[in-house]
Amino acid sequence: MLPGVWIRVAAVIGALGVVAGAFGAHALRARLEPAQLAAWQTAVHYQLFHAVALLALGLHASATGRPLGAAPWLFVFGIALFSGSIYGLSLGGPRWLGPVTPVGGLALIAGWVALLWSARPD
Repeated sequence: MLPGVWIRVAAVIGALGVVAGAFGAHALRARLEPAQLAAWQTAVHYQLFHAVALLALGLHASATGRPLGAAPWLFVFGIALFSGSIYGLSLGGPRWLGPVTPVGGLALIAGWVALLWSARPD
């Protein structure tokens, strides 16, 4: 994928993270238990942290022309599974979402390992 696409993906994921954070702080504060709200905020934080990582990857690829490998794909997959499942569970979604969360976490970890691998000297 072209580096500029990853920058746009990062922007969308970042914007949605801000929306999710504001939604949690304003619309859900009175509706969720404190533990659910804390879980929601954890999902927001992970989404936003990885949006910044995607942005950095896109900018790096734009500047160097180096391929990004699997890291950005794993970050997007991990955000969808990790943060998405926590959002769903916080809103009373089905219990089968519970086991999805650690799979998303493993994808995020794999993304960082893939980034380490791609940064090895030639």
